[in-house]
Amino acid sequence: MARKEITLREHLESIAAKGGRARAEKLSAAKKKAIAKKGGKVGGRARAQKLTAAERRAIGQKAAQARWKKSKRAKPKSEE
Repeated sequence: MARKEITLREHLESIAAKGGRARAEKLSAAKKKAIAKKGGKVGGRARAQKLTAAERRAIGQKAAQARWKKSKRAKPKSEE
């Protein structure tokens, strides 16, 4: 099967359309993991800085309620 000749511009546009996926497909699993770990740390910190104190409190309360709800479900009901 013969390859279609494309111009440099067409090639660059096709790469841009794929975004970072084209580059990411060529990376090893270890490099992908390192990039994701670094991005997660930066993203979490940036999100925390944007939140107001009230928003942080609401998120914390919701998480605490979810944790307590889980522990209540895990306990067996008392036998009567």
